[in-house]
Amino acid sequence: MEKILIVGCKKVMDEACIGCSRCMVAFNRRIGAFAAYHDRDAELTGVMHCGDCPGVAMGQRMVQMHLWNKPMAEQPTRVHVASCVTDSCPYRRKLLRTLTERSAVPVVEGAHPFRPANLFAND
Repeated sequence: MEKILIVGCKKVMDEACIGCSRCMVAFNRRIGAFAAYHDRDAELTGVMHCGDCPGVAMGQRMVQMHLWNKPMAEQPTRVHVASCVTDSCPYRRKLLRTLTERSAVPVVEGAHPFRPANLFAND
């Protein structure tokens, strides 16, 4: 079974994407980057933010995730970097490098597909 951890942008998660529902809905519906799990057993094991700009806390946050989940024998088998990071984070490359080096599991760029086509549309 895949155990999915979603990592997003602290600023977006705290101020704009209330409850991170877009990522969770996409995971539950197996759409966007989560379509890869359409025919596989997978569950969401965590949603956390990067630790704030410039992402220097990401390594420590991954260590904490490991330590907190160890007593439950629940470790992520894959990390998804949310759209709020992949689309607009100026520290994206550094964050991805840290996640790849510290997580020891595959890191996937992307999560939900719910981006408006035109931010200034009247819809």
